[in-house]
Amino acid sequence: MSAVALQDAIVAALLADAAVAGSVGERIYDNPPVKVPYPYISLGPSQVLDDDADCIAAEEHHQQIDVWTNEGAAKRGCKAICQAVKKALHGAELELDEGAVVLIEVTDWQAVDDPEEFIAHGIVNVRALVDG
Repeated sequence: MSAVALQDAIVAALLADAAVAGSVGERIYDNPPVKVPYPYISLGPSQVLDDDADCIAAEEHHQQIDVWTNEGAAKRGCKAICQAVKKALHGAELELDEGAVVLIEVTDWQAVDDPEEFIAHGIVNVRALVDG
């Protein structure tokens, strides 16, 4: 259940960040609805790896966060939102209902063209270590 708790904490941190909320409002989705207005953020693939040590139950979580903008294929706004996501999450102190986040970092991000015309797609990769 730590994966769900971490997801909830990530979304809460993004919603609470003035720069992120100023860009996307409350449009942060696990599974975006059809025809959601741009820009918005969605949660992409995630992976959890066991990272147990002597008497410590731990996990390494990887979460992709996707940023979507529609500015005639310009990437400027997409890059700004990716940077805001990084600032909101990198080194953040997240509270979990279950377990404890020992470390959270944005390992990298990129802004790319999307196959759909006029759309820019940002990909922010997050790594978190959770004791639980």
